Amino acid sequence: MKKPAEMFDRDHEWAALSRFVSDEQPGATLGVVSGRRRQGKTFLLDAVAREAGGFFFSAAEATEAESLRRLGETLAAFLRAPGPLAFESWHHAIEALLRLGAERPVPVVLDEFPYLVKASPALPSIIQGAYRPLGPDRTGSRARLLLCGSAMSFMGSLLAGNAPLRGRAGLELVVHTLDHRLAAQFWGIGDPRLALMTNAIVGGTPAYRTEFLRGDTPADLDDFGDWVVRAVLNSQSPLFREARYLLAEEPDIRDSGLFHSVLAGVAEGNSTRGGIANYLGRKATDIAHPLNVLEGAGLLIKEADVFRDNRTTYRIAEPLVTFHHSIMRPAWSLLDRTGNAEQVWRMSQRRLAGSVLGPHFEWICREWALRYSGGFFGDLVTQVGSGVVNDPSNKTSHEVDVAVVGYSDGGKPPLLSIGEAKWQERMGMGHLERLRRIRTLLSGSTRYDTSGTRLACYSGAGFTPELVKEAESGAVDLVDLNQLYGLPVTAP
Repeated sequence: MKKPAEMFDRDHEWAALSRFVSDEQPGATLGVVSGRRRQGKTFLLDAVAREAGGFFFSAAEATEAESLRRLGETLAAFLRAPGPLAFESWHHAIEALLRLGAERPVPVVLDEFPYLVKASPALPSIIQGAYRPLGPDRTGSRARLLLCGSAMSFMGSLLAGNAPLRGRAGLELVVHTLDHRLAAQFWGIGDPRLALMTNAIVGGTPAYRTEFLRGDTPADLDDFGDWVVRAVLNSQSPLFREARYLLAEEPDIRDSGLFHSVLAGVAEGNSTRGGIANYLGRKATDIAHPLNVLEGAGLLIKEADVFRDNRTTYRIAEPLVTFHHSIMRPAWSLLDRTGNAEQVWRMSQRRLAGSVLGPHFEWICREWALRYSGGFFGDLVTQVGSGVVNDPSNKTSHEVDVAVVGYSDGGKPPLLSIGEAKWQERMGMGHLERLRRIRTLLSGSTRYDTSGTRLACYSGAGFTPELVKEAESGAVDLVDLNQLYGLPVTAP
């Protein structure tokens, strides 16, 4: 199918959906599409339905009777029936939807599926019954039923464990946010420093630019602060309360105060379970549930330490949530009641650099190493993460911001590179010596082959002439903002 010209990127998602809905094989099939809100799922599926001549129904929060009535009206309009169709139950409705594929493959989209299940908890089981292997509704149809929703924990549970639909789906597609390079293109920002700073606040969510801000983007670095004030810290802006709404939309989150406090703890730099628990004044076992719920909702990401089996860290998945808890929440009453956004912005510069821009830069460096480094590290990259290396003789430990692991065909996987990332610090020989010490400590590793481990410095502020000279001799790899964004490398 031809992708609409107005759709930015989403080539991978469009290709997957095209294959699914165009499959000529007999038998109805089922697909599940999920992703956090504002990523363009509805636009994507509506375009698929239009292009393939399929049926699209967007549910609303309503009773079962109202949802069935609205579905009957929408289906009647699609079929050009003389009057609305009446369904006594979801059994009859699903049968009617599958009959749409009696003559050809037809996409049938049920958007906002969690709303329907909230009013009709048996709906997944009803669909399971219609999709039983020898069921007449399934074998006599080529309907391509697509269930879509934004409640990540709910959508993830549809096909998990003992769920009714487990094993029934032929497509499970997650619509992710745009990565840092695609986001820069989408926002029309060519300056890599400005692109990263903007991405650290609004991330790669398409709707924030198109629907929320109506195309308002920072013109240049000088305009960045004014843009934040007018577009994010402004209490009349749609983005002002968006971070709160993201949490409220998850059905499994009831004690919102506790969940906001957990996110605030992570935003403050408490990345381990113990650190988060101390921030909340609770035991580590007491916060297992909120951590699991936030992870299931796609708001927290748990990452394993590359060097320690028993250590995991958490980071916030949505940059706007990090910005909210780091900058906005501590000054909420001042922003909400007085609207003094300029003062809050001036007072928050140190916190912005330490809690927002710095950690986001580290994450972008890891994303680049995994997605865009190509042959930079001399081998296939299979894992990129961070970790802590103990230094017993000095009674300390060292954090590695970017650890790159290569492919292993048996034996220990190669540790291709260890690196340090600094957002606003010009990197020099001190950073290189620290990395050399860490490499020495790892030389006896039982987990990785460190014989070819390279050292890397990632900087948003540049490198000293001495470090550049070391790079020219091959002692260290240097990565700047231009390289992260696929632009010509800055001359030393």
